[in-house]
Amino acid sequence: MDFLDKTALEIGGLIRQKELGVVEATRHALERIEETEPQVNAYIQVLEEQALAQAGTVQKRIDSGEALSPLAGVPMGLKDNICTKGIGTTCGSRMLEGFRPPYSATVAKKLEDAGAVLLGKLNMDEFAMGGSTETSWFGPTKNPWNPGHVPGGSSGGGAAAVAVGSAFYALGSDTGGSIRQPCSFCGISGIKPTYGAVSRYGLVAYASSLDQIGPMGRSIQDCAAILSLLEGHDNRDSTSVQRPPLDFSRSFGGDVNGLRIGVPKGYFGDGLDADVKEPILRAAKMLESLGAVVEEFDLPIADYAVPAYYVVACAEASSNLSRYDGVKYGFRSEAGDTLQDVYYNSRSEGFGIEVKRRIMLGSFVLSSGYYDAYYKKGLQVRGLIQQSFQHAFEAYDMILSPNAPTTAYKLGENISDPLKMYLGDIHTVSVNLAGLPAVTVPCGFGKGGLPVGLQLIGRPFDEPTLVRAAHAFQMQTDYHKQHPQLAKGGNAK
Repeated sequence: MDFLDKTALEIGGLIRQKELGVVEATRHALERIEETEPQVNAYIQVLEEQALAQAGTVQKRIDSGEALSPLAGVPMGLKDNICTKGIGTTCGSRMLEGFRPPYSATVAKKLEDAGAVLLGKLNMDEFAMGGSTETSWFGPTKNPWNPGHVPGGSSGGGAAAVAVGSAFYALGSDTGGSIRQPCSFCGISGIKPTYGAVSRYGLVAYASSLDQIGPMGRSIQDCAAILSLLEGHDNRDSTSVQRPPLDFSRSFGGDVNGLRIGVPKGYFGDGLDADVKEPILRAAKMLESLGAVVEEFDLPIADYAVPAYYVVACAEASSNLSRYDGVKYGFRSEAGDTLQDVYYNSRSEGFGIEVKRRIMLGSFVLSSGYYDAYYKKGLQVRGLIQQSFQHAFEAYDMILSPNAPTTAYKLGENISDPLKMYLGDIHTVSVNLAGLPAVTVPCGFGKGGLPVGLQLIGRPFDEPTLVRAAHAFQMQTDYHKQHPQLAKGGNAK
């Protein structure tokens, strides 16, 4: 059987039809991990024995006739900032060395109940701070399309694993584009849900008002099926919204007739590479040919999204990361004779440079002399960005844009230039500031055969309409069915 061409839903269907065993599917995924990890480094921890035992348990549940999800028995991976009871959760940082949570995140428990098989914990930028998965304490993940390039971040491990076939789907987290940008760089599909649609309980916080867990898969249908399992109110998360379940029943007919799609002029200016711009505009033309109404419009306040995002996100990060002090759990420096020395040395040795940079920036904007000038103003700009999107959605059903201004860049190319890295988030951070949903699907290739992803942004809790348009696009194209040479057993470039 050619597993590489199967989506997660197709694997789940074969399992339900008794044409494929759960243990067989799991063994295949573990073999792919063994084959590809030396070149990709998508996993921080592989749970081989546990995965096989879990596969056997799920198979028994299926054989007994228990009603499980369409994804029951399908092997998958979790980003390593999603807590798993008794299983190491590091956030890609030395600071959480040896930490084994006493509980599982709500999303992890939901997937377990639905019959998922956990293969392992996926590599990520340290505490989700980065856009390339190069800041991980466990070394960088590499892009399966060209291992000399980054996979994007911070959920780069998940995107690379799905692209190379070492997981059939993955969960990532998105604070400012950390699902969408790596999906774009690695040629897979993903959904950043509306803020509050999916419980954050058990997600190690970076910026609490921005973080959201979401799915990454081969196709947008896979992602919608995963999101259906994850969404819903959770009493343990005060930001979780009580509302009816998302209804994807009308999302897969291939019809976009009459949908109004806005294209922000400012997103297609001089900073966007031509080999990204062209596939995105071709995708817009295709949606238009299928019956959608596509128009350009102005979204000027988005120009202020990047500075507002980094002020708000870093302020929240400095507060959230203050709990890591070398005393309660995780890494503790052996140097120092006083409590203050333990704090200082543990944080100095336990955190990487990007995390330190963002803590310092956040502490600065929250300080008494600069709070009004920076943090308060950042919140005000955030409010204006939300209003700008609300106004746009009075005229349009969704907004079409790139995910990033470039294709995947080379390893080490931008890591020493934080400003350049931050500006790479220009097309994604406004979605998090406004709490909106967005999807990404592959729409072509740029220089060197590296993938390009199309982003669709929607109204709050209107993921079904975004999936409708994305699926219509995927029905007319085969970009989501193409695989890197490394996934086919070829040599890395």
